[in-house]
Amino acid sequence: MADENYRIEKDSMGELRVPKDALWGAQSQRAIENFPISNLRAPRAMINALGLIKASAAQVNRDLDLLDGDIAEAIIDAGKKVAAGDYDDHFPVDIFQTGSGTSTNMNANEVIAHVATETAGQTVHPNDHVNMGQSSNDTIPTSIQVASVVECEQRLLPALRHLRDTLHNKGEELSDVVKTGRTHLMDAMPVRFDQELGGWAGQIDSNIARVESALVRMRRLAQGGTAVGTGINAHPEFGERIAKAIGEAARCRFSTSENYFECLSSQDSAVELSGQLNTIAVSIMKIANDLRWMNSGPLAGLGEIQLPALQPGSSIMPGKVNPVIPEAATMVAAQVMGNHTTITVSGQAGNFQLNVMMPVVAYNLLQSIELLTHTARVLADKAIAGFTVNRDNLENALSKNPILVTALNSVIGYDKGAAIAKQAYKEGRPVKELAMEQTDLSEAELDRLLDPAELTQGGVKQ
Repeated sequence: MADENYRIEKDSMGELRVPKDALWGAQSQRAIENFPISNLRAPRAMINALGLIKASAAQVNRDLDLLDGDIAEAIIDAGKKVAAGDYDDHFPVDIFQTGSGTSTNMNANEVIAHVATETAGQTVHPNDHVNMGQSSNDTIPTSIQVASVVECEQRLLPALRHLRDTLHNKGEELSDVVKTGRTHLMDAMPVRFDQELGGWAGQIDSNIARVESALVRMRRLAQGGTAVGTGINAHPEFGERIAKAIGEAARCRFSTSENYFECLSSQDSAVELSGQLNTIAVSIMKIANDLRWMNSGPLAGLGEIQLPALQPGSSIMPGKVNPVIPEAATMVAAQVMGNHTTITVSGQAGNFQLNVMMPVVAYNLLQSIELLTHTARVLADKAIAGFTVNRDNLENALSKNPILVTALNSVIGYDKGAAIAKQAYKEGRPVKELAMEQTDLSEAELDRLLDPAELTQGGVKQ
C-alpha cells in the first residue's frame, strides 16, 4: 500500500504509520500489530459501554471544573456516537491482548479524541482529556459491568420471562392431556402436560431470580479506583458522580463500589453472573433434550408431540424433519458452559491489585448473554408455542403402562402389585385386566383407582 494511504502518529514510544482514514491512533495501531491472534473484537455491548463511560466521565469532569466546557461537550458527543455504534469499524483491537484491556481502552480514547478534535476545533488529547480521572484498570471492569447489566436487564431477562410465560401458557393449553411420566427414561406414573411444562417454567423462573441476584453485585462499579484502587488522579467525588451519570445514560441503576480494590483485583461478580448463565444453559439443555425425546419418531420413537416443521431434515432421506430448534439450543448451552469455564479460569487471574484476563471475560460473558437471549426467544416461539400433541399415542402408552399398578399399593400391597406388574410386562396385558382376575376389586373400583387423570393429583388412593 502506498505511503499516501498512511499518516504518521506518535506516542511515548515513538512514531508509527496508521491508515489514513483510521480514527484510532498510535497505541491502537501498536495493539493491532502486536496481537494478530484471533480476529475477535470487542463486543458491541462493550463498545456501547465504553462510549457511555467516556461521555459520562467528560460530563463529571466538566461539572467538577476539571475539564474545559467545549472539550467536554465534544467528548460527550463523540462518546454518545461511539455508544450508538457509529464507529464500530474503528475498534479493530483483538480481544487477546494485554490483560487489563489497556489497548481497548486506548482504542476508545483515541477514536473519541479524534472525533472530538474535529468537533471542538482544538486538540482533544486521548489521555489528558478523554481518559481524565480514569485508568484502563477501572474502565475495563466497569465496561464489563455496565455492558452486562444493560444486556441482562434490557434483553436477557425479558427473553427469559417470555420463555417462562410461553411454557406456562402452553401448559395451560394442554392441562387436560395426561401422558406417561418417565424416570430413568423408563415408564413411571402419569403426569399432565401442564405439570411437565410447569416444571420447565419453574426452572426458568428460578433462573430469572438468579440473574437478578447476581446483578446486585454487578451494579457496583469499579470506576473511580483508577490504577490500583486508591483513586489516584481522580477527584474524590468522581466515582459516585460517574456511577450516577452512567446510570442515567444507560437507563439502569448503578452505584460506585465501596471497595475498589475488590473490583480491580478480581472478577468475582462476573464469575458469579457467568455461573448463573451456566445454570440457564443447563436448564435450556434439559428442556431442549426433553423436547427432542418427546418428538422422537414419529413412528419408532416416543412420538408424544410434533414440533413445528421448519425445514427439510435430510439431504438424502425425503420427508425427514428434524428437531432443529432444540438441537440449536443444545449447542448454545454447550457454548455457554464452555464460556463459563473460560471465565472461571480468567477470574482467578487476579494478581495483587489487578485481574489480568479481563478482555476474555468481557468477550465470553457478553457472548453468553447474547446467545441465551436469542435462544430463549427462538425456543419459545419456534418450538414450544407451536408443538402439537399426538393424543392417540399418549393414550395408547398410558393404557399399557404396568406402572399404574402403583396406585393399588395402598389397597392390595406392594408385593401383590409387583407380581401383577411383572405379569403385565411379560404378557403385554393391561394392569386392570390382571387386577380383576387376581383381586376382589370390581371393575368400577379399578376404573376409579387406575384413572390416569386422577393419578396426576397425587395422594393415597383408597
